[in-house]
This record gives sequence, C-alpha cells and structure tokens, in this order.
Amino acid sequence: MHSGLEYKEQNLHFGGQSLQQIAALQETPFYIYNSQSILSNIEAWQAASDPDRHHICYAVKANSNLAILQIMARQGLGADIVSGGELLRCLQAGIPANRIVYSGVGKTAAEIALALEAGILLFSVESRQELEQINECARRAGVLAAISMRVNPDVDAATHPYISTGLTENKFGIHHDQALAVFQMANRLEHVRISGIGFHIGSQLTSLDGFAAAAQKVRELIPQIESECRLELEWIDCGGGLGIQYNAEEPPAPADYMKLMDQILGIPGKQLAFEPGRHLVGNAGLLVSRVLYTKENGDRRFIICDAAMNDLIRPALYQGYHAVYPVTEHGDPASWNKADLVGPVCESGDFIARQRPLPNLQAGDLVAIHSTGAYGFVMASNYNSRMRAAELLITPEGDLHLARRRETYADLIRGEQLL
Repeated sequence: MHSGLEYKEQNLHFGGQSLQQIAALQETPFYIYNSQSILSNIEAWQAASDPDRHHICYAVKANSNLAILQIMARQGLGADIVSGGELLRCLQAGIPANRIVYSGVGKTAAEIALALEAGILLFSVESRQELEQINECARRAGVLAAISMRVNPDVDAATHPYISTGLTENKFGIHHDQALAVFQMANRLEHVRISGIGFHIGSQLTSLDGFAAAAQKVRELIPQIESECRLELEWIDCGGGLGIQYNAEEPPAPADYMKLMDQILGIPGKQLAFEPGRHLVGNAGLLVSRVLYTKENGDRRFIICDAAMNDLIRPALYQGYHAVYPVTEHGDPASWNKADLVGPVCESGDFIARQRPLPNLQAGDLVAIHSTGAYGFVMASNYNSRMRAAELLITPEGDLHLARRRETYADLIRGEQLL
C-alpha cells in the first residue's frame, strides 16, 4: 500500500482523514490532496540542495490549484510556467515573479508582454522565431528580457512517447547542433540578455541514464558558447521529469539526481535550476469515486463508477497505471477477481483500470484512485457535459479545506450564448 494510506476499523484513511466520512459530505468524484505529503516531498528536495547554488522551481502544469501553489510559495519555491494563466496563478498564490521561469514552445506576444511586465526571472527560449518575438516585445516595453536557451540534446528519456521531450522528433527545444548559432543570433539582439542554457528530456523518468546523457551534451556546449559569444552563462536549467512510484517503479531519489547534476554541471559561478512537478504532488493526491453499477459481458466483469476519463485522462491517454483501493476493506486481495473499472463517458477508452484484481464491489461502494495529485484535475474536461470534480486539501494542521468547489450545471453553460 502506498504511504499515507491506512485502514482503520476497515475504513481507508488518507492523511489521517476517513475517506468514508468525507464522501458522506462531499459529492463524488472528488480529488483530495495531503499537504503533509507535499511538504515532505519538498523537504526531500531542499535537504539535497545548496540554497546558494540550487533553485527549485515547481512545474505548475502538474497541479495548478491555488492552494497547492500557495504551499510552494510558503516553502520558498519558484515556479516553472508554460502559459500566461499559470503566471497569473503563481502571482496570485504569492510566488515572486523573480523566481519564475517561463517555458513552452508557443508563447504568444500577449503572454510575453505580461511576463515582462511582471518581471519574471527568465524566458526559456525554444526557437529562433520565439527569440525574435521576445526581443520585439522587450523593445516595445523598453526593457531587457533575460533568456535561457532550451537545448534539445536528442536523448531518449525511456518514457511514454507523449511525454518524451528531448528527441529530435519532439517539438521542444533547439537542436544541440544548432544551439551555438542561435546563441550567436541572440547575442546580436539589443533587447535580450543571455542568462543561461537548459534542457528537459521528458517526464516520469525512472532512471538517471537519460539525465546524465543530456547533461553531458549540454556541458560540452557551454565552453564553446561562452567563448564564441564572449559571455558567461549564469544559469543552467536542468528541467524536471523525475518519476514517482505508480506501480512497481523504483525511481531515483532527489538527492541522487541532484548529486548527478552537480557532478556534471556543477561549474563554479553557475546556478542550477530544477523543475520538479509530478515528484512533489503526484503521490500526494487521490481521486475518490463511487460505484454506480456492476455488469458482466460474457466473462468480462465491469465496475462502473462516477469518475471518468474527463476527470482522469491519464489511463486513456498514456496507458497510465493508478493503484485502486476499496475505501472499505474487502478481505485478502489474493481472493479478488479481475475486472475493468470504467466511467460513464460514451467512449470505450473511458477506463480507470483494465483487468485489475478488484473485490466484489457493489453500487454505493467507494474506491480511491491513487497517485492522481499530478496531471489529474489539471487535465480534466467537461466532455459529455460532465461537471468537473471538487478538489479538497488536508492542511498541515489536519483540517479539511475546500480548494475548489465542484462545478454546477450553471457553470457548464456559463459564457455560452444562444443564437
């Protein structure tokens, strides 16, 4: 069983709270996060870091709820953002603009202008045309934009192809063979200041090999860039991507990862930025759902619950595995039979788990779907005109906080206009 979960008097507890009791008060499905788990994960990163040289910038795309961002702000973390909306969320939650790195391949002129006005730390540049756009936006604003170049090292991250970002076939970054030329181009522009270099090869990495290969390629570029451009880089952005345990994975610890980056990229006078997202919040969240019906098609058993692919898209999109726990204890798991846990959405791809050993659940029973603190609610939709779930947070004091209310039918049509 994952840490943070335990059965007390046959009822599953999370962060010391009875999920059965919470579900009696909050309509299912709902997300629930344990702030103590998040704080423990942050501590693991901070304990392994040197505050004078290392900077931890939370990858906001993993979970952008304001209450989650507020925890990050209170712990002194910066942020890695990929949109103007994420920027506004960070500022609202108290993360200082000068600790924010703006990544992503498709920054609009309006978003760039917003970030310049806020005074972010730097832009992570991913193409020549983006570089030109940032320069023009900075000219209009009458400021100097600090930039870092994201290099695509053409390294296989050994992860799902949809979350691989460091290969030539991926849309991200500037190919390492072209990096020097783009740095030289930036050096000629009047309204940008070259501050750093960075890389990010993918997400949910469970081996250090890909990190090492990418870091080595970037390390070899640095002296050439500094010599040809006659400058000294201040920042090396190591990206994120460190994986978590969904099933039987054994991902490296933050200390091992940071030690490796220091061995390769620990150059005197340079700051290292790290951008964990999933690793901070992934295993700190559950999606709690209620069984609606059960049925059999031939010898295939289906358990239909009220959580669907619009609530959690990872199983359908990435074939992602999420452990499923009955909220009421159901005997020895060795006696369970295989079943498909599916949702109400009209797609055969709407499933939470396929052919998974599950107990003889019946209508009204509750299940807890683990490791949904990252890329869960943030990827939710209103497909089939379904309302998005509530988000709850267990505070460090053990109180239950409504971080986002469940949507209503009125929310579904807000902003729409009849002819």
